[in-house]
Amino acid sequence: MRLSRLQKAILRSCYPLRGRVERTRFHALNEAEATRAQDVVEAVTKALERLVDRGLLVGYGVRTKEKWFIHAVRLTPEGRRVARRVAGEQQRLPLRGTQVDS
Repeated sequence: MRLSRLQKAILRSCYPLRGRVERTRFHALNEAEATRAQDVVEAVTKALERLVDRGLLVGYGVRTKEKWFIHAVRLTPEGRRVARRVAGEQQRLPLRGTQVDS
C-alpha cells in the first residue's frame, strides 16, 4: 500500500497514542510544504479522508451529503499494523532547495 509522506506522518503521530486524536495535531506536519494556511487544512483533510476510506482510521465528526467534517480520528487494528511498519522505516530528510557543494 502506497502512502504519501503526510499520510505516513499522520500514522506515526497516531501510533503511540490510544483513543481519539484531534485533527489540529496534524496541521503542524504539513506547514513547511504549504504556502497558505488554507492549503494546510485542505491537504490534511484530504489525507485523513483517504486514510479513512482505506480503513486505516476511523473518523469522528459530522458528515453532510457532500462532505466530511472530521474533528478527530482513531487508528483501526489494520491501521495499527501499518503504522507499526511505517514507524520502522527510515524517514526521508526534507532536503528540497538545498545544494551540496562538493
